Amino acid sequence: MNILAKSKPERTLKEHIDDCLEVCSELESIVPKATNILNKDFWGVLRLCLICHDLGKAHIEFQKLLSGKPNNWESQRHELFSASITDCLDIDNSIKELVKYIIVGHHKDYKTLSRFYSNNYKTKREESFSIFTQDKKDFLEETQEKISLLPVKELLCSYNLRLNNEKLTSPISCICTYLKKELSLNDDNFLLLMLLLGAFKHCDHLASGGVNKLHRLTIEHFSYLYESKYSLYNHQYKSSQSHSNVILTAPTGSGKTESAMLWLENQIKANGQGRAYYILPYTASINAMYERLAGDFCDNKLVGVVHGKLSEYIEHKFSEEKGSSVDGDYKKKLIQSFKSIETPIKVATPFQLIKGVFGVKGYEKLLFEWTGGYFIFDEIHAYRPSVFAQILILIKFAVHYLGTKVFIMTATMPLFLRKELEAILPDKSDIVADRKLYDSFKRHKVEVIDDYLSSNIELINRSLSLGKKVLIVCNTIKSAQNIYEQIHYDNKVLLHSAFNSRDRNKIEKKVNKDQIQLLIGTQAIEVSLDIDYDVIFTESAPLDALIQRFGRVNRRREKGLVPCYVFSKRNKSDYFVYKDSGIIDRTIESLKEIQLKNSGIIDELQLQLYIDKVYPAWSEEDKKEFSIVYDSLNMYLNNDFRPFIDEGKEGEFYKQFNSEKVLPKSLCEEYQRYFSNNEFIRAESLKVQISDKKFKILSRKRVITQEFGCYVVNCNYNEELGLKIEEVSNK
Repeated sequence: MNILAKSKPERTLKEHIDDCLEVCSELESIVPKATNILNKDFWGVLRLCLICHDLGKAHIEFQKLLSGKPNNWESQRHELFSASITDCLDIDNSIKELVKYIIVGHHKDYKTLSRFYSNNYKTKREESFSIFTQDKKDFLEETQEKISLLPVKELLCSYNLRLNNEKLTSPISCICTYLKKELSLNDDNFLLLMLLLGAFKHCDHLASGGVNKLHRLTIEHFSYLYESKYSLYNHQYKSSQSHSNVILTAPTGSGKTESAMLWLENQIKANGQGRAYYILPYTASINAMYERLAGDFCDNKLVGVVHGKLSEYIEHKFSEEKGSSVDGDYKKKLIQSFKSIETPIKVATPFQLIKGVFGVKGYEKLLFEWTGGYFIFDEIHAYRPSVFAQILILIKFAVHYLGTKVFIMTATMPLFLRKELEAILPDKSDIVADRKLYDSFKRHKVEVIDDYLSSNIELINRSLSLGKKVLIVCNTIKSAQNIYEQIHYDNKVLLHSAFNSRDRNKIEKKVNKDQIQLLIGTQAIEVSLDIDYDVIFTESAPLDALIQRFGRVNRRREKGLVPCYVFSKRNKSDYFVYKDSGIIDRTIESLKEIQLKNSGIIDELQLQLYIDKVYPAWSEEDKKEFSIVYDSLNMYLNNDFRPFIDEGKEGEFYKQFNSEKVLPKSLCEEYQRYFSNNEFIRAESLKVQISDKKFKILSRKRVITQEFGCYVVNCNYNEELGLKIEEVSNK
């Protein structure tokens, strides 16, 4: 008798196990460090888990269910029967215990299973009280009556396993024993169970999805780094030789991305395979970096992208390339491969990793994927204090427990933040670009103008009339929209967060193709967009943010000294973006000092002195925000973070994203058309994400209604300006 494991398409249990074991062999080659870290027969135990995890599907009623026949399965849990059979295996008892823990907990957490068992099966305490048990099954009777062990024994025999008895046991003792364990992060079995569960889920899910081959990086994939006619900068060469964790300090535009890839190549040479993450703060820079690296590696199977708007991005990108709507199955498989361990390099937001230490659903798979892996952070200090605290906890956990290596790159970082990083990074090397390179990077001449940017449109127009590529950076969407409307110029675009993903993807594509002479944007253009403009006009911001903005002009140092105009007067709304006026005041003071002492020419090697002047230490408010999050998350990991127990901080994690998606009223007809044609991702791509605060304001003004199963906002919207929340639509 063949035991079925899956239906639609039909798959026997033997076939499914073999598929899982094939994925297991792939995992062993791409995450080899699991054995080194745990110092156990990790892969042997994992194979036992995979062989035994679905044995309970031999239950006759479950087989009828899979075959589409009338049945009395009654939503029982097959993994409980699998554990009962596994308890009869002729293997070492300590190994058997691990295998049973994985099998029991591979679908539901243990507290849920405990409640399920007591609600559906008789317990010893209830035997004398038939009133409590009349609707309940006897688990042992159920197993003995409904599971034939002959086909199970034949199956196990094919894997050189046998049962040493046929007396099936109840799994409730296994569940209760685990729930009583005071298992914590520093216990020997904690990591073993956590990573076994993560690896197991990878195998089971990939095999069920028909994936049996995982991509890997080879040294040949990095050959593009050596094709340039130019020799490596000294900091790039040092990165290529480093075996340690690294903090790289180098000017914007000096090849930090190449430095990171050279470091990654050397890590793989020295330490072997491991999955890599390239971490950036904004979707615009993430999408651009994904396309850049996919082009560099000449293989989009090696590089993936993961962020909250992934489905819409894939729909837009590949529909445009193919000239028609993307095949649904192709798109689904692509997204799954990007999110799964299939793809060796992922470009992602930090939140895609942080969710792992918050215990968000699927976190065990993430932890396994990080094992012996590589994290690359660009401008790690650009995040608000609470997120910086989460990133520190993430790095500390991954480096200390999972053997992850970290490469952090920055143009400038306040000393007090660097000290926080150094405290958690063992075996750390500081790599700094040399003096000669910094001298050659004198490319920006700052001029502080004591006025509002919006009052100097004529100055901007003069630069445009001279044929210069002009970059304007505002602190708020409203300010950027107003400036855009004041400048009458054909070849211009606006880039900010209040576009729907369809229109924003189109704008980003134009920007990345270097087709735009006038780019007006907000903070989204600060980090890792590979653009090169001739002059910048920017509203005042903290010094480190301004340096990032300056890095988008004369990026390749081919234009001599280019002007960087900073307008010191702040709009009222700016105070909601940069609340600490002292930081802005010290920034303007520092820029004026550069004007006075060095004719405005920015010596990038001296910038660290000014950064430390602007940021002498945490502000009291920022330090409090940082400490609360850091201490809380650290305490959770050390005391409450456990495999198989669903008591993570998932709710707290998602509270960070206080935003809502709204559909502009002018797009309702298009939305309905897509929805009626089952083009749900296209329909979703018409919505605009706004902050929870703005959502509440608009709701109070009664310009938000609920229609078509979503929120509709009655504000003006168009593909050039995005959503204008101050303007009520007449449509």
